[in-house]
Amino acid sequence: MPRPAADPAKAAHLKALRQQAGRWLKASREAAGLTQAELADRVGLRYYTFVSQVESGLGRLPIETQGAWAQALGEDPTEFARTLLRYYEPELYRLLFGGEAAAKQAQA
Repeated sequence: MPRPAADPAKAAHLKALRQQAGRWLKASREAAGLTQAELADRVGLRYYTFVSQVESGLGRLPIETQGAWAQALGEDPTEFARTLLRYYEPELYRLLFGGEAAAKQAQA
């Protein structure tokens, strides 16, 4: 079955959410007092440029690394993953947590 054509408006919205996630991650890193290189070292990355890509919204954190990032940033792993889910997979977030939780997160 062929894939449906991408909706440009939806693609733009998802891109904007990924950029918001990057800004949130950058703010978390700065609040932890870490440089991109220090964070990369703490989460076992070879190059800090991946941190830069994620913070600019060009990349996203793989699920299997989110716990390490949360720990390195001094964040609660559950809330950290929940926040990333809201940015990376907004429809799944809505299905799991409902509109009320989504509205609460949007105010944060």
